[in-house]
Amino acid sequence: MFAAEARLPVICFSHLRWRGVFQRPQQIMSRLAARGHTVYYVEEEIRSDDPVPEMMVERCETGIHVVTPVLPTASDREPTLRTLLDDFLAEQDITDTIAWFYTPMALPWAARRSFSAVVYDCMDELSAFRFAPTDLPKLEDALMRRADVMFTGGASLFESKRHSHPNIHCEPSGVDLAHFGQARHKVPEPADQAAIAGPKFGYFGVIDERLDLALIQDVARLRPDWNIVMVGPLAKITDADLPRAPNLHWLGGRPYAALPAYLAHWDVALMPFQLNAATRFISPTKAPEYLAGGVRIVSTAIADVVSRYRGVDSVRIAAGAEEFVAQATALLTQRGEALSVEVEELLQSMSWDRLVERMAAELDKAVERHSSVRSQPEAGVVTAT
Repeated sequence: MFAAEARLPVICFSHLRWRGVFQRPQQIMSRLAARGHTVYYVEEEIRSDDPVPEMMVERCETGIHVVTPVLPTASDREPTLRTLLDDFLAEQDITDTIAWFYTPMALPWAARRSFSAVVYDCMDELSAFRFAPTDLPKLEDALMRRADVMFTGGASLFESKRHSHPNIHCEPSGVDLAHFGQARHKVPEPADQAAIAGPKFGYFGVIDERLDLALIQDVARLRPDWNIVMVGPLAKITDADLPRAPNLHWLGGRPYAALPAYLAHWDVALMPFQLNAATRFISPTKAPEYLAGGVRIVSTAIADVVSRYRGVDSVRIAAGAEEFVAQATALLTQRGEALSVEVEELLQSMSWDRLVERMAAELDKAVERHSSVRSQPEAGVVTAT
């Protein structure tokens, strides 16, 4: 159980929109809210022609307070955000709070505040992503110095940063077993996918620069009798970047609640990621989600996928379109068969509930340490260059 003093409000600074793809921040914050924390999820700012800055607040269905800073177009970013944050916390009568960072870019305007504990949940190597801010590595170093506890979203990321923080823990992203387990039952197929003939090979998730679009195109070309279904919003690429073929279907983003209904009617699930700097440290959440739905996977050789699923026959690794086709063909013969006991046991160990339970224990310790010896913020203010 959490210590009473650990049930402090949590202010989470994230680079991801709450209403975007439902992934690690949303899964963890929802569960912290269920444990009794008041959670304020602060997104990146938006710009407006309105001359008065404000914090837009929306309480979502899971009880999370989604906070979006709105800045005048011509305003100076960091001082305005700093003032908005101070005023917002004062209005909410929040003095003691836990700061939970997903993005180091929020540190410059939060650095002056004193928190009951500071958490850095490093879910990706953001500096390797397309259009990453040049000052992100410097700010991450400052955040790691400030953080009381640090988590990483995968094993490769942990190995990369394990010597950067004295209290770091590897916590690979989990899976909502009950939610994706719906795909194992007879659920109606969404109309847009029902119009597509089988066999169906599917992907859901963000469609961005990390996907190997050439590989997807080549697989579609090699097997024109297969239909490849791609479900997800575009990010940092445009519609013009997407390959086109009669058997290649880009359905766009769909709500998290609808994903099991798509998954239930796939013959094989795909993880066609490029192997480059942007994917070197990723630990895709969709792998356990696919398996929780009873669907087998073909993936490129993402390091965390290879290590986490080594020896698991339901997850095949392939390089190049021809090998992708060969492995997918082999998995087609297993369609409808139960997953192995080993896979089911592995999935049970990956639940979000268990992950948050472990994180909560570490957060509890950090708050207790702060209650005995209050840490002071770093001198000065961290500023972006």
